[in-house]
Amino acid sequence: MSDKKNTIAPTQGYEPIPFAKKHRISVEDAKAILAKHGDDRKSADKEGRRVSL
Repeated sequence: MSDKKNTIAPTQGYEPIPFAKKHRISVEDAKAILAKHGDDRKSADKEGRRVSL
């Protein structure tokens, strides 16, 4: 019996292009934010919202 819930880690980080589209920012800005915040999605999202303003 395989449990499909365990196939994706809950702390999985973002990819730059989907992150950039989500926050309507440049891919370069997205890469910089993701490099700075790593796998911390909450902090990355907060920074993405700040940059998009």
